Amino acid sequence: MSVLPGGLRVCVESVPQYGRGLAAVALTVAAGGDDDPAGRHGTAHLVEHLMFPRSGGGSADPTGEGYAALVAGAGGVCNAETHRDHTVFHTTVPAESLPDALAWEARRLLGFAPTEDVIRTETDVIGEEIRGAGDAGRSWESALGALYPGSRDSFGTAAELAGITAGEVEAFFRAHYTARRMVLSVVGDVDPAGVMAVVRAVFAGVGVIRVAGEAGAAEGIRAAGEARTAREIRTAPLPSGRPGVAVGHPLPDPVADRPAYLAQAVLAQVLGRSRLPALARSARDGHRLTSATVTCGYHGQWLASAAPDLTLAVLGRAPGTEVDAAVGIWRSVLRAVAEGPLPEAEHRRAVNSLLVAWHRQADSLPTRAVALGRDALLLPGSAGPDALPAELRRTTPAEVAAAARALLEGPATVTELAPQARTVPTARTHTVLTARAGTELAPQKGTVG
Repeated sequence: MSVLPGGLRVCVESVPQYGRGLAAVALTVAAGGDDDPAGRHGTAHLVEHLMFPRSGGGSADPTGEGYAALVAGAGGVCNAETHRDHTVFHTTVPAESLPDALAWEARRLLGFAPTEDVIRTETDVIGEEIRGAGDAGRSWESALGALYPGSRDSFGTAAELAGITAGEVEAFFRAHYTARRMVLSVVGDVDPAGVMAVVRAVFAGVGVIRVAGEAGAAEGIRAAGEARTAREIRTAPLPSGRPGVAVGHPLPDPVADRPAYLAQAVLAQVLGRSRLPALARSARDGHRLTSATVTCGYHGQWLASAAPDLTLAVLGRAPGTEVDAAVGIWRSVLRAVAEGPLPEAEHRRAVNSLLVAWHRQADSLPTRAVALGRDALLLPGSAGPDALPAELRRTTPAEVAAAARALLEGPATVTELAPQARTVPTARTHTVLTARAGTELAPQKGTVG
């Protein structure tokens, strides 16, 4: 890790064994849905889109080719994701094209100046994304908003974006895309010294503050980190294709209380892979669950966001099974684990399933680059992604039982999922994952397109 004079942190990792002849670049920015100005929900998401100009010709792109076209022309791929507390851009190219890719990355930051026409085009694209995103993520956003009032989803609101101006967009970019709020990570078949020489040359002016007062990072939401204390918070029902209920619980802080956080990740595996599916296949007191998924972390991406974050259970209800009965089943499963300890074999299977997921992605260059950037930006003090397997192995059955007790004793949200005439909501989450038990360690899709 190096820090440029302006404050940009740069992390370079040489791992030729994971990507012979390839390199991945990730730019992680502390700007997301939580930072959207009042009345302009979706600004962070829009800026992400505007970092991928469809055509060039301006000072930032004198050749007339957009960033994505330049990357594709080099045989590479690129994408991005907006989250509630950060935005990450990731690009993979042949290692020989890495100097060019770094120059293109710096150039689009230095030349960010979208026109009104481009903004209108991209707000229309975002509107289509919002309309087509589906209902899968709304339970998560409903739970987060109920536990932490004022939190914002990362997708945005089409109506609020409709009137946004180029001046507003550029003001957001200048305030939030500053050097001290960004981490550049480069991973792959690279020479760290050579990479740093290129970075110092092309990123020298990136992130210079051009407005008075650098923006804070939604401190009212992120710094508080305390959920409402009500035992159970009922939220408005949400439309769904099938009857169900979503139950949300706050997660421990992954920085201040990392062992407890990782115990929740293991608990989600235990519940989502064995305990709840077994109940979904058998009747209990005349009540049935037809399905059950448990996700730990932002839409199933654990260690992908700073606090606040959630564990979310989504339970399908058979005809005749009321919401309270389904919640009762959920709590009975938690009590069974809380009264543990877990059998050693069940605990080991849960830990191993998380380790398999980690190892499956460990040789993915963009995943490693994104993980390094997030750790540096969101999880200060983290030992890095390669330390995670050992941390998981240290998690004990007693800690998992304590994690279940914490869910039982802490606040929770309950949201009925009710089949009804479908409506088009005005907000959607950006990254929606359905991986059971929150096994994904990195985002699977973005918004470019």
